Amino acid sequence: MKETDTLKQLVLEALKDGVKLYCEKEAPNVSFADLRIRIEYSREESFGDYSTSFALENSKLLGKKPLDSAALLVGYLQAKTDLFEKVDFTPPGFVNFRISPSFLIRFLENTVQKKDLFPKLENPKKVNLEFVSANPTGPLNIVSARAAATGEAFANLLKAVGHSVDKEFYVNDYGNQVFLLGVSTMVRIREALGESSSIQENAEDGRSIEELLSQNVIPAEGYRGDYLNIIAKQLLENSNTEKEIKSHLEKKEYSALAEKCSRWTVESNLVWQKKDLDLFGVGFDRFFSETTLHESGKVLGVLENLKKSGKVFEEEGKQIFKSEDYGDDKNRVVVRDDGRPTYLLADIAYHNDKISRGYEKIIDIWGPDHHGYIARLAGAVQALGYPKENFQVIIAQQVNLLMAGQKMKMSKRAGEFQTMEDLLGYLGKHAKDVARYFFTMRSLDSPLDFDLDLAKDESDKNPVFYLQYAHARVCSIFREVGTNSDAKALENLEMTEERKRLLFWISRFPEEVLDAAATLEPHRIANYLQNLARAFTQFYISKNNRLKDSDESTRLGLARICQAVRVVLAEGLALLGVSAPERLEKED
Repeated sequence: MKETDTLKQLVLEALKDGVKLYCEKEAPNVSFADLRIRIEYSREESFGDYSTSFALENSKLLGKKPLDSAALLVGYLQAKTDLFEKVDFTPPGFVNFRISPSFLIRFLENTVQKKDLFPKLENPKKVNLEFVSANPTGPLNIVSARAAATGEAFANLLKAVGHSVDKEFYVNDYGNQVFLLGVSTMVRIREALGESSSIQENAEDGRSIEELLSQNVIPAEGYRGDYLNIIAKQLLENSNTEKEIKSHLEKKEYSALAEKCSRWTVESNLVWQKKDLDLFGVGFDRFFSETTLHESGKVLGVLENLKKSGKVFEEEGKQIFKSEDYGDDKNRVVVRDDGRPTYLLADIAYHNDKISRGYEKIIDIWGPDHHGYIARLAGAVQALGYPKENFQVIIAQQVNLLMAGQKMKMSKRAGEFQTMEDLLGYLGKHAKDVARYFFTMRSLDSPLDFDLDLAKDESDKNPVFYLQYAHARVCSIFREVGTNSDAKALENLEMTEERKRLLFWISRFPEEVLDAAATLEPHRIANYLQNLARAFTQFYISKNNRLKDSDESTRLGLARICQAVRVVLAEGLALLGVSAPERLEKED
């Protein structure tokens, strides 16, 4: 199946043919290339399946009133009887298209029944998709869960249309924040061994890090979550690490122990995060360690590449990247005056590594506090010679957990935050399906209110259960009457309004996948599936569509439609990472 083989594209091609005829007879002096020609879904189903505002958008160029142009254009399009059941126009100048049921049936047979549902792009790319990449300083939180669900859906969509996709998780296991994590764990270990401890309330109280270590104090910028108590206990239960810990403490080698605790804690948290991701049904092709970049010399090494671009200058002993040239609000230091690289240079080195691995498209999903970081990194990528349009950053906006209509608080450093594990545990046996759907049913770049009460509801008020009930209902029909169907019987089937509507929504699936993959908007699939399920419900409640009460020819034709519904629902849910069960407690 080619990219052009979607209903929307076929309608667009028919419109272009009609416009050419229109121009030849009505506007011979107008250049076809100058015209704006586009197709949209009709805002109201009563008007048709698709519409175009061609007459409105080109009225000045055509030199005609929109209604006059629309009326003339309709005349040139009505001849497309193999594609359109009806073409008409409505004020102030919209041309509306209703697809012929016979064409929908042929389209259905060539796509759904052959399971050729996903349009394949002519020039697929090798894509690196980085998402989640949560700091290994604690369990995955709710925003990370949202990024995980949506990132996995991105990958499914991109693969569906033919791209090669590698999913990557960047592990920030280097730097001061990781050392502070180790210090925080060491304090919990010493607490478990009977020492007293405290928390530094003010980072400006004058004590050095050495003093804080000797006094068993968690620095103000340290970590306080209860999960560190669990890790401390696990480390002490391991005889080898217990010996190392006690040896360092006896010698008062606090810095050395803190460094080791950093490594151990990062390893523990990464195991924890991988376990949560596995429970969530999200997998990665690679976990990339920041430490390996520093150890290999690639961080300082990429500075030479930047210098060759002429976008780095020295000032007061610092190496500074000209990020203002790329829309940043100021130029950014990449190497400090003491020779230490900044976080930005490490990130540039990481993306240079991606480029060196031959990726034609690099997509990152970042957290809600990274908006200001985009321009400087995107600029550095361009300075390295990578095309601007091939690097894309998408921000995963904040998630608000709602219970009884009230927002729940989150604070990672204080340990008062809801984790992915908390959420999955609360939602129970259907947690994966419900959470994956709820996180993908809204655009990633908008804040999400996650209604825990609705998510917990196992009735069809819950949107994911509504879709699963629809799939299970089709399966129950086939358990009752069998799975036989017939294409010829479908062709001979009388086309009632609810049957035509359902055929149209089934046939829209390939273009919805293509559009969702192009825009990286899996919520479009979620919205589409809801519309398909509603169309099926209207079909199902009609007495005319009761398969068990129909004659054989009608039953075989109706079964053909139901088979297509089942396939599309299952494939659509799979793109979102949601299962399509054949049985549920509520099927009717």
